Amino acid sequence: MKESFASKRSVSTTKMWLTETIRCGLPLFIYAIIYLKWFAYIENINPLHYTVIHTNLDDQIPFLEIFIIPYLFWFIYVSATVLYFLFKNDKEDYFKLTAFLITGMTLFLFISTFFPNIQYLRPSTMPRDNIFTRLVVMIYNSDTPTNLWPSIHCYNSIGAAIAIYKSNRFSKAFKNVSTGVAISIILSTMFVKQHSVFDVTTAFICAIVAYVVFYRTDLVVNSIRRSEKKRENRLAN
Repeated sequence: MKESFASKRSVSTTKMWLTETIRCGLPLFIYAIIYLKWFAYIENINPLHYTVIHTNLDDQIPFLEIFIIPYLFWFIYVSATVLYFLFKNDKEDYFKLTAFLITGMTLFLFISTFFPNIQYLRPSTMPRDNIFTRLVVMIYNSDTPTNLWPSIHCYNSIGAAIAIYKSNRFSKAFKNVSTGVAISIILSTMFVKQHSVFDVTTAFICAIVAYVVFYRTDLVVNSIRRSEKKRENRLAN
């Protein structure tokens, strides 16, 4: 039996989607490997001097272990947002978001490498014993209190929230929920004593600059057009 035209078109469309997904996702995958290796390196070296990050406001913020939930949800929130735009082949939103994230994460790596920093905000002992404090201890054990400026938890959450808010694919209600999630993640970094107010403030400043560069200009759109034009020329030749 001959394959129907609709079936052939479906196979062709799937193949095209897969090709575009891999082509767009591969650079980010390579960057993720570089980032993780670089981060592991700076976490395992012992500089002669650390700059202590601390503000007076940090001492006024209570330790609230319940906020470990949004803190951990960050891993799902940011990665799910990136993957959504990638799998939808939504190039403009995807590349704006990834350019936003990569810029801040690279800046963080350079700061941590050449300006090692540390904070002493974590409680020496847990005030209570429950599932949430145990999760906090798990995070403390897996992540040293060094090289935390600016807060990537905050910066990436802002980036994901902006990407969702600027997209036409989501309802107003969903955008509001997303913004609420981002806010809870940002607050969680201070309530579980993983970040100083200074880390959070500088993350906002970096995010504002990145927003202007990638969302208020045609930088990303023009880059996509040039890339597509070069690709068309290669295929034509």
